[in-house]
Amino acid sequence: MHRLSDDIRQWADALGFDELGIARPALAEDEAHLLRWLQDGRHGTMRWMGRHGVKRARPERLVPGTVRVISVRMDYRPPDLEADDQILADGRRAFIARYALGRDYHKLMRKRLQRLAERIEATVGAFGYRVFVDSGPVLEKALGRNAGLGWIGKNTLLLNRHAGSYFFLGELFTDLPLPEDRPVTEDLCGSCRACIDICPTRAITGPRQLDARRCISYLTIEHEGSIPEDLRPAIGNRVFGCDDCQAVCPWNRYAQPTDEADFHPRHGLETASLVALFDWDETTFLRRTEGSAIRRLGHARWLRNLAVALGNGPADPQAITALKARLGHPHPLVREHVVWALERLQPGGAAQSR
Repeated sequence: MHRLSDDIRQWADALGFDELGIARPALAEDEAHLLRWLQDGRHGTMRWMGRHGVKRARPERLVPGTVRVISVRMDYRPPDLEADDQILADGRRAFIARYALGRDYHKLMRKRLQRLAERIEATVGAFGYRVFVDSGPVLEKALGRNAGLGWIGKNTLLLNRHAGSYFFLGELFTDLPLPEDRPVTEDLCGSCRACIDICPTRAITGPRQLDARRCISYLTIEHEGSIPEDLRPAIGNRVFGCDDCQAVCPWNRYAQPTDEADFHPRHGLETASLVALFDWDETTFLRRTEGSAIRRLGHARWLRNLAVALGNGPADPQAITALKARLGHPHPLVREHVVWALERLQPGGAAQSR
């Protein structure tokens, strides 16, 4: 098993994974934390979070026979990107979370984990396994911590002392009794609270305490309905996700840029203006988000997010014209946020324009 473990690490490296660790599926403390979080309703409208009960924290219940979890990580931040704060300071531009600028990572990582499993199978024969890449009820950060890939920081993300937090995670549940890696038990955040202090909506209510209902990533990606009006101004020009708590983290000085071409920006999303993106019709949206995590929003929620961002920006004639053109949009979600944005840019003007 020790020799096999060494081989698995070499195969994972050849497949483009940046690090691999192995852990026993023991998550009792994490299960208690999850249940408290769900009971407090901090998951918002993500009802699927509670749908699987304790399976999320008990891999052996999710995949019977599981005795080890192989966790992998893959860096995703593209090289040579403009600093986040420069984009956020320009109310005419769109900020998109760095992970979503390129192709969707799910298929890429899932295929490579499957290839890793097949390489193991070619060596040891048939064995029990299942691949996960954000595709099931899995506590991936806790498993990554137990596998030695990092510690869970105050922003609730997995932090790695050599790579920061700009990386994806994937798992291979297996019945092979591989030797375990040493978990990261130190809290290397120390007294730092930069992520807590910078959160625009105060979604990080304390160390490792996240209220998803206030989180910009939740509001712009997971939430399907109207964005609460009191939170809209704090969203600024963030139209898909938010990286503030990562960008400010001192450990991300060590984040490594990815050389994975699929994670590099596509369709100029890293430099796009809000008006240009708001002008996309549904056909254009579907074409330019093909293979992208952004497509899961659908066109209506994409316009919802952009309308909020335009309403938070300068009252440019181009922005006002673009918003007015959407006042008759067939989806009430879009119309509501367009009206709000116009009222911000020209008080009283939205009602007169309808």
